[in-house]
Amino acid sequence: MAGVQGIDHVNLSAPAELLERVRNFYVDIIGLHEGPRPTFRSGSRGYWLYAGAEPVMHLTSRGGGEAIAQGTGWLDHIAFACTGLPAMRAKLDAAGVSYRVDVVDMPPQVQVFLTDPAGVGVELNFRS
Repeated sequence: MAGVQGIDHVNLSAPAELLERVRNFYVDIIGLHEGPRPTFRSGSRGYWLYAGAEPVMHLTSRGGGEAIAQGTGWLDHIAFACTGLPAMRAKLDAAGVSYRVDVVDMPPQVQVFLTDPAGVGVELNFRS
């Protein structure tokens, strides 16, 4: 039977200068790591960022007439399952990143909400 098995990745397309800041944010602060990226016939440039062995975020450089923000409709944020809440909060505080914390009971977890350099909402979930 065919069906969706999960989310494969998120793609963020931005001008090259902003893309570098976004890459640094997700690598240096959030904890993703840069990994292999295929060569595309279109000449597309950018980064693939991994969580463990999985490429969960694709960053694509846009230029010229393509360098405008795309509408995402009602999409509010992307979320990552995380570990190490105290260390993450220390990283966010040291980097001066504003965030909001919420505690939910089902499943029991702490949620940290913030915004990346491109203005995308990010939720970090820490199961308790």
